[in-house]
This record gives sequence, structure tokens and C-alpha cells, in this order.
Amino acid sequence: MTARSAPTEEWQPVCRLVELEVARGVTALVHGQAIAIFKVDDETVYALGNHDPFARASAHAGGIAKGIVGRRGEVPFVASPAHRHGFDLRTGRCLDDPQVSVPAYDVKVVEGVVLVGHRKSDAA
Repeated sequence: MTARSAPTEEWQPVCRLVELEVARGVTALVHGQAIAIFKVDDETVYALGNHDPFARASAHAGGIAKGIVGRRGEVPFVASPAHRHGFDLRTGRCLDDPQVSVPAYDVKVVEGVVLVGHRKSDAA
């Protein structure tokens, strides 16, 4: 591996794809942010900010990564562990309250390595 270059590096390697379990979240520190990583099938991975906007300070320390992964029609989502609100894994938008969202991040898999990019724009 090469040493980390400038802080402008866009894609940060997180883990190998085979290390992730389908429908289970894991956490990682990416670009200085706590990120929840979700593998929904053998090759599709999503990343959201690892916090539940409905939970207060005393709520679950595990964040949204501890939520239940599922589908509502064509929408892959994670249900927050504290309040069971569903969040679209593609956009971070709450399925139960469109005014609420968590950050969603770009993800790609290159040569079996999961890479997380920067936060997606809210225009999604």
C-alpha cells in the first residue's frame, strides 16, 4: 500500500467486501466522520452517517449501524434501532418523515475493497 497522500484524497478504503455481512451494519471513521456501512446483497454497499436524528443524547450508542436492514418496495432502508424510523440507504432520507435525513455517502468497490467517498449532495 502507498502512504496516505494529501488530505484531498477523495476515496477512503474501509474494508474488504467479503468482510461485510449482508443486511448487517458496521461502523467506520471516514473523513473524520462516524459512518455506518451496509451491504444489502453480494455486491451493493451503502454508507450513511452513523447517528439517529430522532434519538436524544441518552439513546443507543451503536448508532444507525445497529438498525435492521430491509426493503420497502424498491427502496433499501435501515430502521433506526431506537425509534424504528426507516432511512433510505441510497439518499439518507427518512421514509416516515421526509423533513428528516442523515448524510449519505458515495460508495464504490474496487478490486474487492470498499471505498467511501464524500457526502452526497442533498439534491438526490
